[in-house]
Amino acid sequence: MANHRFSPVSEGEQPCCDISRKAQICLCVVLSLLVLVIIAVVTAILMWPRSPPNHKEWQGSGTTAHFGDIVLGRCYTYTQIVRPELRDKDCQKIQEVFLKSFLSKDPCDATEQDYQPLIELANQTVPCNKTVFWSKTKELAHQYTRVQQALFTLENTLLGYIADDLSWCGDSGSSEINYQSCPTRRDNCSSNPVSVFWNTVSKRFAEDACGVVHVVLNGSLNEAFDRRSTFGRVEIHNLHPKKVHTLQAWVMHDIGGVRSDSCSSSSIRDLKSIISERNITFTCQNNYRPVRFLQCVKNPEHPSCTSGI
Repeated sequence: MANHRFSPVSEGEQPCCDISRKAQICLCVVLSLLVLVIIAVVTAILMWPRSPPNHKEWQGSGTTAHFGDIVLGRCYTYTQIVRPELRDKDCQKIQEVFLKSFLSKDPCDATEQDYQPLIELANQTVPCNKTVFWSKTKELAHQYTRVQQALFTLENTLLGYIADDLSWCGDSGSSEINYQSCPTRRDNCSSNPVSVFWNTVSKRFAEDACGVVHVVLNGSLNEAFDRRSTFGRVEIHNLHPKKVHTLQAWVMHDIGGVRSDSCSSSSIRDLKSIISERNITFTCQNNYRPVRFLQCVKNPEHPSCTSGI
């Protein structure tokens, strides 16, 4: 038999091992491209805007945008700048507990107990003789406490400052904040998170009051004192006679407005009766002079401001 010999590779031909190496390189390229495609798809899925949770629809506006950030920011502003004596308050914890008070809960079944941990965490002592209540006179009362900074409305306390004009709610079927809508009394939902919060902190504010307390009322309304208001429903009934000895009412009339009610009106007599029954002294003054000055700052040319206050 003839001897078969392998002929050497002729010039221009490629060895089989080179073909295998090319296949490996091609396979590596394909796998790399596949990995890149997978990464791109996963990234796109993660970045794709998610549909909001399927919350129940209510008639009220939803939670204030950036609610958690606002709570945290206001807490730091209050404790570090407005009332630096409270600088040791844990704002991160306050934010956490505030959110926990309403998230994953039925927004029509809020309770005082939901807010007790928050109230204890943000506990604050208002000095005696420095408490100011208001009813339908929010802007005017706050103008006065901005000038008389030793005085406190509820909104001048830490929790009132944080929550002022905010709305919030969650849902028992979701752990997320409901930014779409929140229940109000129009939804036959009086035990909604915002209403219960203000009733609870108003009650605590009144319970802590001592000495002489004050209330700013609107005498340009048909009834300066309204039993259905937070002041009429909650605050006056939680004043402690052993701590509060006098309630001073200031019935203020709008500059240029009607004088529908005054210290001698039936609604103020009603207020006096409630306070007197609780063994607290009641006094009343129409257009309390220091507050009237503030009203006239905005209306300096009005006859009632130029002819003597």
